[in-house]
Amino acid sequence: MPKELKARIVKKSSRNWTNKHENFTQQVAGLYDVWNPSGSAHRQIEAYNATTQALCEFIGRAAKKGDRIRALGSAWSISNAAATDGRLVNTKPLNRLFRVTGSSISDDYNGDPDNLLFVQCGVSIGELNRFLRQQGKSLKTSGASNGQTIAGALSTGTHGSAIDTGAIQDFVKGLHLITGPNRHVWLERSSDPVTSPQLAERLGAEVIRDDDTFNAALVCFGSFGIIHGVLIETEELFLLEANRIKLPFDDDLQHVIQTLDFGRITLPEPEQRPYHFEVVINPHAKDGQAFSTVMYKKPFTQQADNRRKSSGGFQPGDDFLCVIGTLLDIAPAAIPAAVNNLIASQYQEYSGRIGTLGDIFSSTSIRGKATGAAMGVPLDEAGRALNIILEIHKRSRNFPGVIALRYVKKSDAVLAFTRFSPTCIIDLDAVDNRTAKNFSRGVWRAFNERNIPYTLHWGKANELTAESVRTIYGEDLEAWLKIRRSLLEEELRNTFSSPFTDQCGLSE
Repeated sequence: MPKELKARIVKKSSRNWTNKHENFTQQVAGLYDVWNPSGSAHRQIEAYNATTQALCEFIGRAAKKGDRIRALGSAWSISNAAATDGRLVNTKPLNRLFRVTGSSISDDYNGDPDNLLFVQCGVSIGELNRFLRQQGKSLKTSGASNGQTIAGALSTGTHGSAIDTGAIQDFVKGLHLITGPNRHVWLERSSDPVTSPQLAERLGAEVIRDDDTFNAALVCFGSFGIIHGVLIETEELFLLEANRIKLPFDDDLQHVIQTLDFGRITLPEPEQRPYHFEVVINPHAKDGQAFSTVMYKKPFTQQADNRRKSSGGFQPGDDFLCVIGTLLDIAPAAIPAAVNNLIASQYQEYSGRIGTLGDIFSSTSIRGKATGAAMGVPLDEAGRALNIILEIHKRSRNFPGVIALRYVKKSDAVLAFTRFSPTCIIDLDAVDNRTAKNFSRGVWRAFNERNIPYTLHWGKANELTAESVRTIYGEDLEAWLKIRRSLLEEELRNTFSSPFTDQCGLSE
């Protein structure tokens, strides 16, 4: 008779926790690592269920003591969305992958079952990319960094950079959510059935098939419980051909920025709509030029994939947060020259760089303390929003960073910050210092004064309050809070709250 499998939750000695970008240190009641049962390679579902049980018991002990809990991924967030003053549970060791096949799939599922993958919460985007590559599959999109865990990237609304694809939460088809010591649920949309009752039965989970509940849980910062498993829909492996070009920052580029009508600028493949379009503006530059990174989706062929090129400097999928921190020690007066020198040496034009999604968006390194704020604005407000930012910089001349614009399809997640159709994301990537923080505050204040509708990335620098979140999300916030109350008893709503959710009015 096989022995009982038991997961381990191990308390670490540290009482202080610092995020990956080193923006803040949080004192915690305890930092814990959670481990799947060992020696269980041939009993994967049984081992997964043992981890579910261990997490249920852990939640029960914490709730009994009145401690709060937050599940931790890769600590990639610049904001304190992933932090807690209670028990911080490191889920990165939870990295099992399962195929969903046969009788576990609903007869009403309209997709290709071979594209479904059940992913434990601690699996990183990089791990997913490597696994899927071996299977001839690919994620549909990802953020610039691949060190994030799937649950962490999902829960903070990581947006990706695909114009017509959406964000990470938009390829999620099911969620296994642990909501208390005696309850865990399987969530799906009723309008988009994917699994049969058999999958939830194998997990021992209660089934909730409801669009509103599912869409609310997608972006929830761990405040609906611990996301243990994520069912994702992948696609056939494809290639991206990346190009970086210089363009005059003129009326034609401004037109593209606020319309995504590419007819007035010269792109590498004018007959094809880009998969990814990004504009990077160095506000310190004096040449009136901007850089544009343009990527096109191509069918996968081994011959083309073998042409992958690598070189020094910024790679196609890099964002400035990877290296902007190296400017930290530069005196404020020297910032313009330092940013110009960094771009001149590292940010060069190229054409025809070929790679899979995982090859192109592969950044995992962080060098120096950097910060970034990201605002989502409606496409038709993008030009006006950008000009406001440039006006503010023109007055101060001391923004220690660059401005980048990317575009993403509207998400169905209730509290997604990509809530406009489509959303233009304006990134302010900078050295983490007082000047950068004051610059971002000035931008937010100006947007409010000039009635620019905007959202803020939950996982990046923000100073969201209960009032500002209510202003941004309105009735959607009320719907989200109502669903949270329906899933969690009052005691557990406190267990799964945090200083961040308190600050944002999301702990009710």
